[in-house]
Amino acid sequence: MAKIIPFCGVMPRISPDAFIAEDAVIIGDVEIGPESSIWFGCVLRGDVNAIRIGRRTNIQDGTVIHVDSDKTGADYRESGGGHPTIIGDDVTVGHMALLHACVLEDRSFVGMRSAAMDRSVVSSGGMLAAGALLTPGKRIPAGQIWSGSPAKLFREMSEAEQAYIKTSADNYWTLAQKYM
Repeated sequence: MAKIIPFCGVMPRISPDAFIAEDAVIIGDVEIGPESSIWFGCVLRGDVNAIRIGRRTNIQDGTVIHVDSDKTGADYRESGGGHPTIIGDDVTVGHMALLHACVLEDRSFVGMRSAAMDRSVVSSGGMLAAGALLTPGKRIPAGQIWSGSPAKLFREMSEAEQAYIKTSADNYWTLAQKYM
């Protein structure tokens, strides 16, 4: 059974129809939307700020999601300091990604073993390639693939590649239902 752990009195809130793998660890101020899936070996640590995951989003095996604290040491719920991690609807996050205090807009894609750092953004229809490092504050525009370390524009995406982002989310929800 997955470890669902409160932190400072805040319990994760998980939609009843989300799939949570039996060895996932979800801590504190985390919300997971309907038809989303958190796969094997994932850690979502919403201790010093919030993690929000939308509908029909898949967080694949071994991914770590964390947040940024208020640097004054104040409670973020009172001060509004630090940075949460916000992940929209129909997002695919590949195996062993690292997401830290970033934003993944609806229908964005993060490749395997990539990292998105503090205040970075992957726009709707954008892609962070496998193994890439999106450095703090950078934004991937819609319709672009960024790769490398540090990540830079690799190329524009085709319409088929952009459409595949939604297909990937749909496919992972179909797979998650078989596990449920």
